[in-house]
Amino acid sequence: MKLTLRDLAEKLNCHLLGDGSITVTTVSSLQSAKSDNLVFVEDAQNLDAALRSSAAAVIAGNFAASAASKSILISPQPRLAFARAAKLLRDADRSRLTHPSAIVPASTRIGKNIAIGARAILGENVRLGDETTIGSGAVIGDDVVIGSHCRLDANVTVYSGTTLGDRVTVQAGAVLGSEGFGYVRDSQTGRYEQFPQIGRLVIEDDVEIGANSTIDHGALDETRIRRGTKIDNLVHIGHNVQIGQDVVIAAQTGLSGSAIVEDNVIIGGQVGIADHVRIEAGAILGAQSGIPTRKVIRGKGVVFWGTPARPIREYLKELAFLSRSAKKDR
Repeated sequence: MKLTLRDLAEKLNCHLLGDGSITVTTVSSLQSAKSDNLVFVEDAQNLDAALRSSAAAVIAGNFAASAASKSILISPQPRLAFARAAKLLRDADRSRLTHPSAIVPASTRIGKNIAIGARAILGENVRLGDETTIGSGAVIGDDVVIGSHCRLDANVTVYSGTTLGDRVTVQAGAVLGSEGFGYVRDSQTGRYEQFPQIGRLVIEDDVEIGANSTIDHGALDETRIRRGTKIDNLVHIGHNVQIGQDVVIAAQTGLSGSAIVEDNVIIGGQVGIADHVRIEAGAILGAQSGIPTRKVIRGKGVVFWGTPARPIREYLKELAFLSRSAKKDR
């Protein structure tokens, strides 16, 4: 699907220099740019390379205001504008059909311009907002609510009663709203019996969930992922977990039941967070950190590392001490 530079400039709030009637179909790197591609540069050092490329146009900062050899979209945040342009071009090419093999009950409430892929199955009383896409093979349980402009890719499973806000992206194979891992042990027999798992899962607006990630619904109340949080592939979030706004969680991280992660936390890959942990706003957990049960991590902008996790300066001092001690023992 083509968009003109004039349309992109208006949608991206960029200042257009050059021919606004030029059309672009996709974004590209400088190295592989073609005549219908859009590229970006963040500094003057790479501007000449962008202007010499085969790209139709360039997104750049104010440093490119005097360039005249190619059409330019001026933005104070070129990388962000480029990302938004990529999404606009992708969304413009999205098919808006319901495949004949999809199962859509009469009780489903469907908004405008919905796309439902082959062999997708929707339960009773599902609600889909405008411009939402359900991928091939997806299974949407009864009474699920999915907002507008959402994208659920192939083979996503959403359990009954789950709520998704607007502009939520769920990549292939993710499972939302499954039962939590909660059991009670019989002290007489030693056997385990499941604790009630009857809560729900709420995912707020602008959340993105990576491929094959799993998020459990609450045990008695709810699990909630708040606005703007970004979750990588292969992440597990247990029952009753509360995730704040604009949290970033990298791949292979696991959060145990009833953990609380406050706003703007950054969690690296393969981090293990035990039950009833609280990560306070703005903390940064380095890759492979471990947080023991009921631990509170606090320190906006502070990087924590190791197991048990502590401020990285303390961790590095400990490593240096151990290294010196090992040398003395030789």
